Amino acid sequence: MAELITFYLVPGLVLGAIYAMSATGLSLVYGVIRFANFAHGDLMGLGAYAALAASQGLGLSPWASIPFAAAATVPAALAADVLFYARLRRSLPAVLLISSFGTALMLRAVIYLAFGPTPQTFGRAIVPPLMLWGLRIQERHVWIIAGAAASAAVLHLILARTRAGRAMRAMADDPDLARITGVPTEAVIRLTWTIAAVLVAIAGVFLGLDTQLTPVMGFNVLLASFAAAILGGIGRPWGAALGGLILGLAEECSSYPVVGGAPLLEPSYKSAVAFAVLIVTLIARPQGLFRGMG
Repeated sequence: MAELITFYLVPGLVLGAIYAMSATGLSLVYGVIRFANFAHGDLMGLGAYAALAASQGLGLSPWASIPFAAAATVPAALAADVLFYARLRRSLPAVLLISSFGTALMLRAVIYLAFGPTPQTFGRAIVPPLMLWGLRIQERHVWIIAGAAASAAVLHLILARTRAGRAMRAMADDPDLARITGVPTEAVIRLTWTIAAVLVAIAGVFLGLDTQLTPVMGFNVLLASFAAAILGGIGRPWGAALGGLILGLAEECSSYPVVGGAPLLEPSYKSAVAFAVLIVTLIARPQGLFRGMG
């Protein structure tokens, strides 16, 4: 049991927390703007590398570099909206989709030009694992899970307790009615991009801390983020968060040795779990576990 928790359940929760933060941002953007943003993953990579630059250039810890990640992703997301998406918002969905692919390639090119293709790390110091209830748990895993939980709590307060959050939910329910009743739709759209960019920037730093940084790191988790958002009900942030946790646990536990010491699924095929969950969800319950924003 200790092996299952230490090597499968805890890493699954960590991966699920990263998926949850990324998928929540995706779901927010889709719920408010009705837009599936395929540049979302490369915003994650941009945030992670901005934190790396701050960590190396200013001598900060990766945790203290998170504001620099947000400071890079938020202007990039807002600029993409002003320069591309806002001009195409009334076009066919396929046009917006293709424009987000183009934006993703531009963001990735910036990362390649600035940092090169070689994988990099935050240079973690060797820290002995924590002993909690007889379990050996990496300290960074505790902080990642705690950081994701804190981000979720802040998002809940914004959506449930603030006027801006109520405006976002109104636009998600009926954008035309929200506009007629005086909701400042452009301001709400900017706030949505800001929140989504901050969430994905933090997710990028967490992913870099847990693994390594590569220019395609965000693109590699984009499918799982979409799968989590669809699993939870596209446009519903809390459903997306739950979907991310489910996917992370499913991926990590899929390689657990069940019979004869052989893994249920070879670790190199773990990413196929997201495909399988996505396809089964679309067939069995296309609306996801939940519907709507709330």
